[in-house]
Amino acid sequence: THILKYTLFIIRFLQPSSLQIFANTSTLHGIRHIFVYGPMTVRRALWALAFIASLGLLLVESSERVIYYFSYQHITKVDGLVANSLVFPAVTICNFNGFRFSRLTTNDLYHAGDLLALLDVNLQILHPHLADPTVLAILQEKTNFQHHRAKVFSMSEFLGRVGHDMKEMLLYCKFRGQECSHRNFTTVRQPVKPEIDISVAILVCLSIYSFSYFLCGSNGGKGFGLDTFLRGEEWR
Repeated sequence: THILKYTLFIIRFLQPSSLQIFANTSTLHGIRHIFVYGPMTVRRALWALAFIASLGLLLVESSERVIYYFSYQHITKVDGLVANSLVFPAVTICNFNGFRFSRLTTNDLYHAGDLLALLDVNLQILHPHLADPTVLAILQEKTNFQHHRAKVFSMSEFLGRVGHDMKEMLLYCKFRGQECSHRNFTTVRQPVKPEIDISVAILVCLSIYSFSYFLCGSNGGKGFGLDTFLRGEEWR
């Protein structure tokens, strides 16, 4: 009986503990050299010291980074540059009234009447009962194609001729206190998304670029920028 008890005690003593099993199956570097089977050795003690030192260093550095993060430290570096003047951005004005009715010709209506939503595909006036009598009379006169001979039609020439003229639209213009005029605007053409309206698929826009090549502004505010008063409709 005593021999059996002694044998069982030796077996239990030599059986590895749960910590030793975990250490030998873990991939954590160094831990398997610390919790090994057998008595304590110098090699195990050195591995234990190195592991504890590494773990302590990791915890110290991590805690410092966490404390630094929550302190919201930041460094702002600003380089000041004084400029006497800044380039003023181009101001582009587009009139959604795509054309001037008074500038339309019979040849224009013959080629582009359906695009302007004035005529149908058969060159007949659309919805004549809804039109103003004066406008309808002029349109009927211009759509008399009985003796009309079609001429060459250019969309670029058409837009430049029937588009709204800045000379008529611009009633007042000042930039940085200096008077400006329609001569300071350059005509550009701006395509529009088709879902807006096919009759204004291309807008005639005007951009103010410069009195020479580019404009400069010295300060912000109304008195230092572009101040205009426009008339966007045709009164004839």
